[in-house]
Amino acid sequence: MAAPLMEGAAVTALRSVLQRVQRAAERSGRRAEQVRVVAVGKTKPTSLIRHVYDAGHRCFGENYVQEFIEKAPQLQLPADIEWHFIGRLQSNKVKSLLAAVPNLDMVEGVDSEKIANLLDQMVAKLERKPLKVLVQVNTSGEESKSGVDPLGCVELAKHVKLSCPNLVFSGLMTIGMPDYSSTPENFKTLLNCRTYVCNALGISDEHCELSMGMSGDFEQAIEMGSTNVRIGSTIFGPREYPKKKQNQ
Repeated sequence: MAAPLMEGAAVTALRSVLQRVQRAAERSGRRAEQVRVVAVGKTKPTSLIRHVYDAGHRCFGENYVQEFIEKAPQLQLPADIEWHFIGRLQSNKVKSLLAAVPNLDMVEGVDSEKIANLLDQMVAKLERKPLKVLVQVNTSGEESKSGVDPLGCVELAKHVKLSCPNLVFSGLMTIGMPDYSSTPENFKTLLNCRTYVCNALGISDEHCELSMGMSGDFEQAIEMGSTNVRIGSTIFGPREYPKKKQNQ
């Protein structure tokens, strides 16, 4: 169980984040409602997530499949929670994730046709409603990062939209450099990818979300056009990793 002090701090931090999102959105000529805040509870107890839910927030994300499928049933939240899976999804985890989290709203992100096909097939098999997905783009060029090369984003987006009837292509996502030293360049790369994808698919920018920006750079990301920011430690506090890292 999370301590009451920790719970109160998380709610206060959430309100601060939402105010900062609003100001950043206004600076980019948009309304706060046009930017989704995903509260990422990785390594945090379900009681803390529940407290943030009770304060009115509805969109939450997780990074590890095993942790996710253990947490989701424990929370016993109403159907209005919007769950996002964030990061690299291994092929052998697709079935367990979709089966365990019936109100999974979005996968951020798909980085290969193989994963897209597996998700598409499993959504059909489980008779779920179509699943929103974002194509993950490796904008930093780091070998350790998942994501399709920017040059391959159009083909993967086309595959999701045209060959995966049980998936809803919803946009693009990226994870910037860990020290944030090159995020403007990373964000610009994703913006350029959106232009190419929208032209290729014949859709407007409004139908292609940009998920970019985390705790250390979300305001800059919003100012550059992000529609979806993923905030973890700024809301919930520093991550609490076990001695042995979990597998995704």
